[in-house]
Amino acid sequence: MGAREVSVIVVSRGRPRELTLCLTALGQQLFQPFEVVVVADPAGIAAATAHPLAAHLRLVAFNAPNIAAARNAGLAAAAGEIIAFIDDDAFAEPTWLGRLTQPFDDPGVAATGGFVRGRNGISFQWQARAIDVFGQHHDLPCAGSAARVVTPPKGMAVRTEGTNCAYRRETLAALGGFDPAYRFYMDDADLNLRLSRTGAATALVPQAQVVHVMAPSRIRAAKRQPLDLTEIGASIAHFLTQFAPRARYAGALADLRMAERKRLLRHLVAGNCVPGDIARLMDGFDRGAADGAARNLETGWDGTQHSRFSPIPTTDDPPVILSGRPAQAGRLRAEAARRINNGERVSLFVLSRTTLFHQVRFRAPGYWEQTGGIFGRAVRSERLISVQSWNRRLETEIARVAKTRGLAHS
Repeated sequence: MGAREVSVIVVSRGRPRELTLCLTALGQQLFQPFEVVVVADPAGIAAATAHPLAAHLRLVAFNAPNIAAARNAGLAAAAGEIIAFIDDDAFAEPTWLGRLTQPFDDPGVAATGGFVRGRNGISFQWQARAIDVFGQHHDLPCAGSAARVVTPPKGMAVRTEGTNCAYRRETLAALGGFDPAYRFYMDDADLNLRLSRTGAATALVPQAQVVHVMAPSRIRAAKRQPLDLTEIGASIAHFLTQFAPRARYAGALADLRMAERKRLLRHLVAGNCVPGDIARLMDGFDRGAADGAARNLETGWDGTQHSRFSPIPTTDDPPVILSGRPAQAGRLRAEAARRINNGERVSLFVLSRTTLFHQVRFRAPGYWEQTGGIFGRAVRSERLISVQSWNRRLETEIARVAKTRGLAHS
């Protein structure tokens, strides 16, 4: 049980299906008490209104394409002492919120960040990183699974990802919230560097994990290729004007511009775009950079609290583990859905006698499903083929996820 009140803010735009699943995963958290604030466009508000948790959600209508301003709108509606953030296309493991907020038992901790898994549900998308004043990321040593306060190299800040982070309310108020000049990108990086200048401590929590599927949006296609780089260019330029030495601004901008171009070339090689797309998208980057360089630092939230704390209901029922082979998948999925509708938490393992790599998905109506071969890789650094029995592989995979999933396992 959590002793302090926590608000979770979810900003959603153009992703009602993903938002629905995100809220379902939040409803399965092994933590109390916490409230959920949804800041969304009309489609997102409709999805949240139709969700089983609707009566307990705080809904904030927001239809402008500005992630930082939307986060500030969520802050104005939140009532918790601790404010956590997750994206609408991310699904939190059941132990996520409890682990993410535990380091705040130390009064010197102002912020926390968890680890983020990518589309296959297993490989890490982001772990321990720092960011410097030139917008470049650097890996940080963070061995083991225990939460810890991390001291970054001089001139850098501990990077907390916007889809998996938490802050003290008073910390965010002192910083003025998020800078609305970042309409799409780097709003969280900006906050990290502003926080680092105060000398406040940030803790990284490896086992506070979410799966981030990076769903398509108005400026990113299904295969993650950019559709528009204007706001990315604007955010990069604004970031550099705030933090980089003036004499090195042009070089730093050129480096980040080249990184975006290389990303486009990788998509070109993969067949995700055509040559004409590169020139068009880089033109957008340049226009955005010119605009962003002229934007001023804004503060978007003064710490005012407008609402009473309103926690959502959660379940303390023990988790259910279902398992079987592909031929049984239909029956098992129907059983998982039935148990979810009864308020239980379900992890389903469907394993075949193959070398297929493993995938983890959070599926409607709200159960975790892992598929793959008993001889194939789960963690991608494992041996390509591992010979073992079906039962042994099932035990191995249950043990691998037990701590983050909240499964009892000896």
